[in-house]
Amino acid sequence: MSAITDSLAETDKLFRALVDDTALIATLKEIADLWAARLQKGHRIFFAGNGGSAADSQHIAGELVSRFHFDRPGLPGIALTTDTSILTAIANDYDYSYVFQRQLEALAAEGDVFVGISTSGNSQNIIRALRHCRDAGVTTVGLTGQSGGQMPDLCDHIVRIPHASTPRIQEGHIACAHAICEKVESTLFDNPTAGQCR
Repeated sequence: MSAITDSLAETDKLFRALVDDTALIATLKEIADLWAARLQKGHRIFFAGNGGSAADSQHIAGELVSRFHFDRPGLPGIALTTDTSILTAIANDYDYSYVFQRQLEALAAEGDVFVGISTSGNSQNIIRALRHCRDAGVTTVGLTGQSGGQMPDLCDHIVRIPHASTPRIQEGHIACAHAICEKVESTLFDNPTAGQCR
């Protein structure tokens, strides 16, 4: 097989494993129910990650703020990865490991949710952010890889993609996040046009 075929086959294998993982499915439902309940009460959901996980943070926040399957009121999803002035000021004045913690100190309130994304589970800016949330009453969700790193002990809910390869873990993260967003949207709103393309 070609390298491309091999890559797609590995992704297919991972996704089949996700579908068959009843514990993972139950965790995703718990997270979707959590997000829906907190959003109904006027709380916000914050996202953060580095590199590809930063892009995933923005992607998932966009699904909440704009729409997923159908038109409905926007939901407050905030990616902490987008404001270069804030990010560079914190990195310069403090340290890069503080770039998400400092924003959560300024923006997040008790009852909000923070979603930290790290394929290794050891990104220090995510670890610092999770520790802050524990003290601040912000509920934490972690998206990580097979090993989990330091994240499982710091998260109220953890999604561990059963793979050691960063690209496969990232593919698993966005698939799981899409499933959560779809469940949140259908829970909070009537669904007149489910499945229609944008």
